[in-house]
Order: sequence, then C-alpha cells, then structure tokens
Amino acid sequence: GASTDGSVEIIKKYEKDIDYWVSEKDKGISDAFNKGVKLAKGDYINFQGAGDLLESNTAISALFDKDQEEWPILVAGRVRRVDEKNENTLWISPMPSDLQFNHRSLLWRMSLYHQGLFTHQTFFKKYGLFGTDYKFSMDYEHLLRAYHNFPKVQLVDIIVSKWRAGGVGSNKDRAVFKEYDLIKKQNKIEPPVILDLINSWILLKYTIKKFIKR
Repeated sequence: GASTDGSVEIIKKYEKDIDYWVSEKDKGISDAFNKGVKLAKGDYINFQGAGDLLESNTAISALFDKDQEEWPILVAGRVRRVDEKNENTLWISPMPSDLQFNHRSLLWRMSLYHQGLFTHQTFFKKYGLFGTDYKFSMDYEHLLRAYHNFPKVQLVDIIVSKWRAGGVGSNKDRAVFKEYDLIKKQNKIEPPVILDLINSWILLKYTIKKFIKR
C-alpha cells in the first residue's frame, strides 16, 4: 500500500526468500487482497493482514497433514487473537466438537476468520474477487455470495494464525455491524424482516456487554 512505516525495508532484507512483492498505492484492503488473488499460483489462498502471523513454521503443513486425495473448496483452522504487542492471548476461535461447519452461523457473525481460512482458486473463479466497496468486511461478503449453495468446509482443530488486535476495524464495532447488515441484505440471505431482527439482537447484545464492562 505504499507504506512508509519501514515495511519495504524489511521486505528487501528478506527479498531472496520472497517470490514476489509490490508496494504501491491501492484502493484499500479489498484491492490489495485482489492483487494477491490475481498473482497466486497455488491451489489454495490464505490472507494474513498487517501484523498477523502464522502460529508456527509448520502451521500450514499441519493443517493439511491428513492423507486424503481430495480437499474441499474451503479448509479452516483456528485463530488466536492476540494483543497489539503480540504478548497475550485475548481469545481463541471455537471449534465444534464434531468438526462440522454450519453455514447458518454466518447469519450472526463472521464464523470463518480469513487468517485461518484457505480458499481454493475455484471459489474465486465462481464468485469473483473481493468487493472494493467494503471497508471492514470484504471477506464476509465474499463468503455470503455462496450462502444459498454453500460449499463443504473442512474444519481442522489446529491453531493456524495469530490475529493481532488493532487494525482498520478497531473500536468501530457499530460501523462493522452496519456493514454486516448491509452485506447480508445485499446478498438476500434471509428476508429483510428476519435480518432486521437479527441486527437488532446483535446491537442489543453489544450494548448490554458494553454496559456490563463499565
């Protein structure tokens, strides 16, 4: 993104280990993600944001460790949320005991965090690139395009990535919820009246939590 925070200098230091990199002005996170999709040559694509990092050097190989001939379009591990200093764990994303993903969970929240999600190239060929009109939830909108015919998801009970606190959505919960609501309505995943009720419940729950914390 034409960063001036020293990122380019770090990249150049390790340039011999990097296949390709670019630093130039873009139209936001979605645009940067889309550049990566267009350049990617592998079967699966994973997105790590600024400050995020893999849980370990073996996280990806551990995720795909099963001896199976064919993997589904979406493969997801767990994500560890850490503070901005990357010193303390804030929470770890839950994993259902039966390792079965219920796509209806997307009605309420983003239940497949992109830091732990590996998306096959065929998903992008079918549903297109990320929408550049979204500031916070482009990954959520991208998944909701497939809501009514959601592909199989293979869940793996392994922590894949450390998702660092902060970022573009930090302390902007209501703006994120508003974008979530807009995205759900644009993709017509349920009738508007149902989505209005869900949004009201999410906002009520959020308000109660904020009040209790105070």
